[in-house]
Order: sequence, then structure tokens, then C-alpha cells
Amino acid sequence: MDRRHDIDALRVIAFALLILYHVGMVYVVDWGFHIKSPTLLAWVEWPMVLVNRWRMSLLFLLSGIALGLVLIRKSPARLIGNRSWRLLLPLAFGIALIVPVQAWCEARMLGTYDADFARFLLRYLQLRPWPAGTFTGAEYGFTWNHLWYLPYLWLYTLLALLAVPVFRAIGGARAAGWLTTRGRWLLWTVPPLWYLFALWVLDPRFPSTHALFGDWFNHARYFVVFAFGLLVARSDPFWSALLHQRVRLLWLAVGSGALYLGLRAMGAWLPDAAYLELMPLDAWRGVVRVIQTVYWWTALLALLAWSARLLNRPSTWLRYASEAMYPWYILHQSLIVLAAYWLIPLHLGALWEPLLVLTLTVAGCLLIHELLIRRIGWLRPLFGLPMRARVQSTARPDEAEPVALRVP
Repeated sequence: MDRRHDIDALRVIAFALLILYHVGMVYVVDWGFHIKSPTLLAWVEWPMVLVNRWRMSLLFLLSGIALGLVLIRKSPARLIGNRSWRLLLPLAFGIALIVPVQAWCEARMLGTYDADFARFLLRYLQLRPWPAGTFTGAEYGFTWNHLWYLPYLWLYTLLALLAVPVFRAIGGARAAGWLTTRGRWLLWTVPPLWYLFALWVLDPRFPSTHALFGDWFNHARYFVVFAFGLLVARSDPFWSALLHQRVRLLWLAVGSGALYLGLRAMGAWLPDAAYLELMPLDAWRGVVRVIQTVYWWTALLALLAWSARLLNRPSTWLRYASEAMYPWYILHQSLIVLAAYWLIPLHLGALWEPLLVLTLTVAGCLLIHELLIRRIGWLRPLFGLPMRARVQSTARPDEAEPVALRVP
């Protein structure tokens, strides 16, 4: 249980999907983003909707599992220091020097700022509020854009680790053991019921902001999967049951996802259809929420089950990708926005423009990581990596840090 290569592999896949998703944000219709191409692609919305319903929940779920795997070997106090260093330092660096690229491109495209990037950065680093509307988050004086995942993950990790001594003192290990065995039905049902409650009660009242404070719907759906992952990380009975149900979970995820997408398409394309008269509008919304909840939960569990079945094996590409993942995550959206900013005026069309945005983003992440971040010791911690690369080939299996435990 110490070396869960499937968790690492699934996290790499999740971050790869994140890059594709953010490229799609440049071209999807009616979804706000920091830069928009006039070449909008209506079809992009449909695969993005399916992925969007679980993509960030999956990352928090995997982070909870990773923390649960390492918790038995390191004290909570040590983990608080380690995770704070590896999450907050890259966050501060990203806010100061990576994310401003996006803000500058956005301001230039909106016509709210016309000077070069150097002057923009000097003004930005003063951390004084800008006129509202200059760029996303201008009224706060700075923005973290896509890096919002880091403060959320740090907060959840801190809360979990502070709770560990109390949990152990009151005999929580026995309760956790019961939950993952005889009480497993609660594990299967409580998270989706909580998510349905959040959809019904919190989502209408607290729209997603990614501002950490007051973002209650996002906290409700992300913390529950983080805590779930922490709880089941080292439970052999849970993983055995999950593998046993993998085919059923896959069919449930595919079926509920297709039904959810079908209802969404009918609402978009047939807004005045006769079938809507069968129930009040609020009842239709309730049906959609229930189906969305089933899809969200079964998709997460199916991904865990099938990755455990197919991906839990070491490989050279996985070791490399696991290290590259964090720097790529920090870099990718700024490179997407910058590439789109350069390419949009060229009017390359609906095929070549998005392909080139994706190509330049991947090439930029690869070159910056390979030629600079990996090789310059003082740069590595700024992107969440240890100062020196680990030589895993010389470490015995019981000495090497588990691949699944690398942040984020």
C-alpha cells in the first residue's frame, strides 16, 4: 500500500485533462475566461461539461488519498511544515511572476491597459487594487487564477492534520476501520447525499468564486472527497470492494453521464418542448441534480477502480511525469493565455489556432521544465520540487518516498 503507482498515474492524467480543458476555455461559447478567441467552437462545450463535473473533485480525492498513504509514516507536525512549504511557496511565486502574464494579456485584450509587460509587472507587484474590470481579480490588487487549487488544498490538509491527534485520542481508528468494512454502505452513500444537498442548497446561494473565503459550495464538494480519500487510502477491504464493483461503476457512470448530457442538450435545443409540461421546472431541475450527483460519484469511483486495476505498476514515464506534473500545472494556463494572445490576431481558423495554442503550451511546459526547472536547484522549490532530484534507482523500495505522495 505504500507505493500506489495508480494514484500517481491517475493524477498525471487528471492534470493532462486540465491542460486540454483550459485550452478549450479559450473557444467554448458563453463560459468566461481570461482570453477569448472570436473563433468560438460550440461543440467543445459538450465534452467539457462531462469532464467538468468531476475533474477538480478527482484532484482533491487523489490528494486526500496521497496524504492518507504518507500519514502513517510521518507526524502531522512534520507534514504541516512540508506541505506548507511545497504548496505556499509555489503559490506565492506563481502569484508574483507566473499569473501576471495572464492578467496582462487579459487587460491588453480588454483594452484596459496598453503598456508593456515590464511596466505592468512593476505596477502589479505593488499589490495595490486596480480599477475594477482591468483584469480578473484586479480589485484585490493581485490574482491567483488557476492556482486557486493550492490554497484550497493547503487549507484542507491543515484542517485534516490538526484533527489527526484528536481523532486518534478519541479512538477514531476503530470507527474508521468499521466504516471501511461493515459500515461501508455509509462510505458509498454519504458523500453523494452530501453533494446533492450542496447542489440543492449551497450552489444557488454561493456561486463558485475560487476566492477561498465564502466559496461554500466549492468547499462542500471538494472537502468531502478529500476527507473520503484520506479515510480510505490504506483500507484493503475498501479497495477490494471497489475493484469488485468496477464494471458496475463504469456502466453507472457512462449511463448517468449520457442521461445528464442528454437532458442538458434537450434543455438547450428544445427549450419549449412539450415534455417540459410533464413536471414543474423545479422538478426538472431536481431530476437533473440527482442524475448529476450519480454521475459525479460513480465517475470518481470508477476512475479509482479502473486505475487501480490497470495502472498500479511502475514505469519510467510515470516517474518523469510525476515530477513534471507540478511545474506544468503552475505554468500551463499562463502559456495558454499567452499563446492565444499571440495567435488570435493571425486569424488562423478553427483548426490551426487551437492546435497551435495546445502545441505551444505543451512545448513551453516541456522546455521550461526540462531545461530550467529540473536543472537549476534554486528554481525547483519555486515549482514545488525538492531542491535536489531524488535518485530513485539507488533506493530500496522501503526507503524511497512513495510515488503517490508527491504534492500536489
